[in-house]
Amino acid sequence: MKAFLVEKDSNEQIKSDVKDFEKPICGENEILIKVNYSSLNYKDALSSIGHPGVTKVFPHITGVDVAGIVEESKSSIFKVGQRVVVTGYDLGMNTNGGHAEYVKVPSSWAIRTPDSISDKVIMTYGTAGLTAALSIQELIKNGINPEDSTVLVTGSTGGVGSISIAILNKLGFNVIAITTKIDKEAYLKSIGANEVIVLDDFMMNSSKPLLATKYDAVLDTVGGDILAQSLKQIKYDGVATCCGLTASYELNTNVYPFILRGVRLIGIDSVECRLEKKQSAWEKLAGPWSVECLENIVNEISLNEIKDAYSKLLEGKAVGRYVVKIA
Repeated sequence: MKAFLVEKDSNEQIKSDVKDFEKPICGENEILIKVNYSSLNYKDALSSIGHPGVTKVFPHITGVDVAGIVEESKSSIFKVGQRVVVTGYDLGMNTNGGHAEYVKVPSSWAIRTPDSISDKVIMTYGTAGLTAALSIQELIKNGINPEDSTVLVTGSTGGVGSISIAILNKLGFNVIAITTKIDKEAYLKSIGANEVIVLDDFMMNSSKPLLATKYDAVLDTVGGDILAQSLKQIKYDGVATCCGLTASYELNTNVYPFILRGVRLIGIDSVECRLEKKQSAWEKLAGPWSVECLENIVNEISLNEIKDAYSKLLEGKAVGRYVVKIA
């Protein structure tokens, strides 16, 4: 089968390209999936350069997301011919991932794809869309209501940020986007941002422990000083969700937002969260939270175009989501 393979040569140098690779053999309690679509995520890009915090096993096939049809099943959970989606767990990290014509996974990792959504659309959402949906579920669960709430979205041109903006807008939130890419203001407004802020302006007065309150909630995808600055501006009893670290894994902040304004910071993990939670999020994305502007967000590529797309992701030049058409 064809697969995007990451290898280490005899000098410990990382190399990657599309190559022929042995088709996986389905084991006990596993399913073999004929892949129709996969997608690209920042974690995939890190895996492609051999980042030790992501991938330690070589040769390795990237792709933390996969959607396709069960080709073979040695599980009582799934039958041949069923459509399934897999995101997270160890897929695409140290277990060969979805950037291949076939992938095998434990049956406990897979979810039946909702009938109302295509494989391309569910991969346009992918881990990014799932993370966005899980974040928004937490905002709503913690009292952030669409009718009267302003939500700040960081990392707004990325996959999670873009999809979050689109969903929040559909639900009726007032959405403010932060970006370093001011030339993408029209793009951000086309997918649902009511206002776009340049990052340099947002980071003014960053040395102050608290700032004037502006936002009911923050949906943060980048971490670091941007999240710290966001926390200082959340209104009383507000909420911030945190799901990414492209700016930094460190958070240099103080306790004032938490003890003077009752702000809550909630971590979002789409990798190991319960299947029931994932299923609920997918059902929302396939139904009431589905967005009409996905074509503005998605870039469809082939296996042969993955390497160039990874470069854009790692350089911070990517906009929206990349889906990989396999079949």
